[in-house]
Amino acid sequence: MDLVYVEPMAKLDKLLEHILMRRGDANVQFEALCQLLKKIGFEERIRGDHHIFTMPGVEEILNLQPKNGKGKPYQVNQVRNVILHNRLTIGG
Repeated sequence: MDLVYVEPMAKLDKLLEHILMRRGDANVQFEALCQLLKKIGFEERIRGDHHIFTMPGVEEILNLQPKNGKGKPYQVNQVRNVILHNRLTIGG
C-alpha cells in the first residue's frame, strides 16, 4: 500500500491564493494541485498519466498531466479559469 502525503488545509489555501493571484504557473506542485481540486469538490479519474477532474454543476473537464512533478503552466491557467468562472472555493 502506497502512502500518500496530504497537504494541510492552510497550504491548500495558500496554493489556491497562489493560483488565483497568477504567481508563477510553472511552480505549482502537481500532487498539491490534484489535492486542491479534490478539496474543492472535483472527482478524479486516472488513465495513465492523465488525471481527469469532473464536478457536478461544472461544465468544464480538467485533464491534467504532470511534468517533472509540477503542473503544466497552461493547465494551471485552465484550473484558474475554471475556478474563477464557476466561483469555486475549498469545501464547496
